[in-house]
Amino acid sequence: MSAPDLSWRTLETRVGLDALPAFHRAFLIWRGVEGVPAMPLRRVAQRVEAELNRLVQAGQARRDGEDWWLSPGVLTDFEAAGPFLSGPN
Repeated sequence: MSAPDLSWRTLETRVGLDALPAFHRAFLIWRGVEGVPAMPLRRVAQRVEAELNRLVQAGQARRDGEDWWLSPGVLTDFEAAGPFLSGPN
């Protein structure tokens, strides 16, 4: 039996509101986006959504309304997500 898809919104909830901006910036850096440290927070949010949509285009995620469901293993080498990957989706 394979692992279930992971809800991005559930992952964000696990990270917590206080740590979310740093988590989003780490996600963008992991995805290879340049200039992340100097980006305004609103731009960071836009770029996170764009990167999640790129994962959909690559077949590594699917979008369902306001959430993205990531395929198993997509975030395996994203170290900042590691502590938040276990638990129910």
